[in-house]
Amino acid sequence: MRVQTLRCATLVLALMFGGPAFADKLAEGDQEFLEQAAQNGLAEQSASRLALTKARDQRVRDFAQRMVDEHARVDTELQTLARSKDYTPPKEPSMLQKGKELLIANLGDESFDRRYVSQMGVEAHESNVRLFEAAAREARDPDVKAFATKHLPALRDHLETARTLMETVNPARTIEGKR
Repeated sequence: MRVQTLRCATLVLALMFGGPAFADKLAEGDQEFLEQAAQNGLAEQSASRLALTKARDQRVRDFAQRMVDEHARVDTELQTLARSKDYTPPKEPSMLQKGKELLIANLGDESFDRRYVSQMGVEAHESNVRLFEAAAREARDPDVKAFATKHLPALRDHLETARTLMETVNPARTIEGKR
């Protein structure tokens, strides 16, 4: 009888002291969202800073500056949200994202502009929109869900801007079915 009482007391103490800490932990899917969102934003900022120096078309440089500015603001908000949830997101893009940037970094002339807009403007934003849509629907933490929902309209706008820009920097390659 005494062992059973001790087990019950241990369970009660664990729930009392462990419960709040457990409640503050993010679900695995929410952590994965924050990790991917952080890496995506950092990759877009890095490639866009590169575009500021390499792009020939002023419209591409303007788009790149907008991506640097807006994704930096979102990253700051993401970092604050993550800290409040006791989670530390990555501080740099993934290895795959770094590799993609290296590939475009070595391009010259207008091929850089086309590849940057296609890869970091269109493809990256299509992926990011899907990521944020899923989090807006499925995130378990209400703050994570609100963050995803809040930033979806801007990401969709970035995607549409990139698609339009793609048509101007590479008119021979329009993006069919994406509008």
